[in-house]
Amino acid sequence: MPRHKPLSLVATAALALLVAGCTSDKPTDTTTAAASAAPASSAAASESAAAGTGAQSSFFVQADYDAQLGMRAKSAQGPADKPWEQAIDPQMVSTSQYKKSGGLHLCFSNAAVNNPWRQVGWKSMQAEVALHKEITTFTALDAEGKDDKQISDIAELTGKGCDALIVSPNTTATLTPAVKAACGKLPVIVFDRGVETDCPVTMINPIGGYAFGADGAEFLVEKVPAGGKILALRILPGVDVLETRWSAAKVTFDKSPLKVVGVEFTDGDAAKTKSIVSDYIARHGKLDGVWMDAGATAVAAIEAFEDAGVPVPAMVGEDQQDFLQKWKQNNLTAIAPTYPTYQWRTPVIAALKILKGEEVPKTWKLPQPKITSDNLDTYLQPNMPPLHYALCGCESLPGFPETWGGKK
Repeated sequence: MPRHKPLSLVATAALALLVAGCTSDKPTDTTTAAASAAPASSAAASESAAAGTGAQSSFFVQADYDAQLGMRAKSAQGPADKPWEQAIDPQMVSTSQYKKSGGLHLCFSNAAVNNPWRQVGWKSMQAEVALHKEITTFTALDAEGKDDKQISDIAELTGKGCDALIVSPNTTATLTPAVKAACGKLPVIVFDRGVETDCPVTMINPIGGYAFGADGAEFLVEKVPAGGKILALRILPGVDVLETRWSAAKVTFDKSPLKVVGVEFTDGDAAKTKSIVSDYIARHGKLDGVWMDAGATAVAAIEAFEDAGVPVPAMVGEDQQDFLQKWKQNNLTAIAPTYPTYQWRTPVIAALKILKGEEVPKTWKLPQPKITSDNLDTYLQPNMPPLHYALCGCESLPGFPETWGGKK
């Protein structure tokens, strides 16, 4: 998933204000542009109150939600063994105007490398670049999670003679003007998080937050008996892909017989996560399920149950190795929705296609698998470090596994 480093409560509030009004994965998830949710009907409000989920997020867009959930059942086009080159329902666009011969200068404005998910992806992108001799220069700038620095970085890169610019935006709305300005000077490829303009040649990411959130919530509805108590753990408010994960889960919980006893923000901090879960165990005696909008602190949540001497309930995590290992060792009832880090390879491939004048999807939606008990062994990699993400798509890249911290 697009990740943010743990923030203080003050910083969390500031970030929420900064990105308020953004919608998820927009505008290229569907034909629907950014829009605020309509006021909830009295029936929907009653459902929310009964379920304990509160009001729906202002980021929720029904058409985008419907489109993403529909994509889950669709087959992607492209090489079967290379999901980072696949696309779901691609609408191709011409790039003949960008065709260039000779050595290529590729540039990248990165939001940050401030967490394991982004670090795994960044290593994969660099390895992908190294595969292509036609890329003679690769210039990358790290915004360190700061909007103002990334705005400056993009302006700097557009003056460095780049043939194409890849951007992973720190936030959606704030980076939109900088991306629009860059689009007027060179071909731009956006991935991971979206912007509020369709000027990039292509926007690349997996299906999206709604699909992630629904996958986890639907699993809990299936596994937890009616009336079961669910604790929902979120990282931050006001971040588009995290808001859509929760808003999709909320739709599922509101229609279910489950009771959400709490919705808490963890700042992505393991110690805070463990403390919150311990408090809810003490308060309710037992919990029947834990939903998470990102699984980096899933092991900390599990440890809270172990420390309390109570069974670990049905869990939603992610494809981080420490969670997968814990799941396997303890035979947990669990699921891992994913936001695959293999998407970091795709922008490089897209840039090369664009600079060859080949067609690319305007909205490049990659497959977004989920890990279940049936395929857990496929993704569990004991030779990789605890914070490695299984869906890196990096196993065939030069330097694997050592470059990613693994052992042969």
